[in-house]
Amino acid sequence: MANLLALSVLTVVAERPMHPYEMASVLRARGKDREAPIKWGSFYTVVRNLEKHGLIAAIESTRQGARPERTVYRITQDGRDEAEDWTRELLGTPEREHTGFEAGLSVMGGLDPDEVTALLRRRLALLRDRIAVQRSNLEVERGEIPRLFLIESEYALAMSMAEEAWTGALLAELTIGTFPGLAQWQGYHQPNQPPPTTADPTARDLAPGDLTVRDLAPRGFATGDFATGDFAPESGRPDGGAMGERGGLAG
Repeated sequence: MANLLALSVLTVVAERPMHPYEMASVLRARGKDREAPIKWGSFYTVVRNLEKHGLIAAIESTRQGARPERTVYRITQDGRDEAEDWTRELLGTPEREHTGFEAGLSVMGGLDPDEVTALLRRRLALLRDRIAVQRSNLEVERGEIPRLFLIESEYALAMSMAEEAWTGALLAELTIGTFPGLAQWQGYHQPNQPPPTTADPTARDLAPGDLTVRDLAPRGFATGDFATGDFAPESGRPDGGAMGERGGLAG
């Protein structure tokens, strides 16, 4: 989040010179703090590092009464170029964002299918609660904030809805018993059941940890990566070290 916060700061300072408190206020007014609240300590660290890298520059310091001194910053040409290039990279280059859910799916064979079904049912209920909140927030904000500043919230809602649909389809397969190899998976977790051997043609589906996302794509539902099982890790994730000099902006 710290690196992306740096990009957000560059974007608002590109509009006009601001002091850090005003930057944070603009970001909050546009809902940018919803996923990760803005904390003053880390926020000021990001601002200082942007200045250190020559992406913003202090132009004046002001004080009103007993209030602390406020430094006003403007964006530099290097900062404007960096913000534009960074935005192009984020919009135009798909990145694999590995989630805890994917990790759990990859090893779910180690749990009994009944427990997995219960866990997915709980997850689905929580997803639906999240979707309801996201929709409600969007409805309120659409009357107050231009869509340009809400587009990422629309994307987040769409991703939540896609996860809800996929999770619901998988849960249906487990519930009605159409998941391939389900009986053998259940048998593996029965007392005194020997582990499958490589001679067993269903062994890949049975060993704990061997049921992967590739195996979970619901029949008749899968498209894109779910259909091909193309979930191999990729390099170049936007997490500091992979972003070149941008990694230093987090402090």
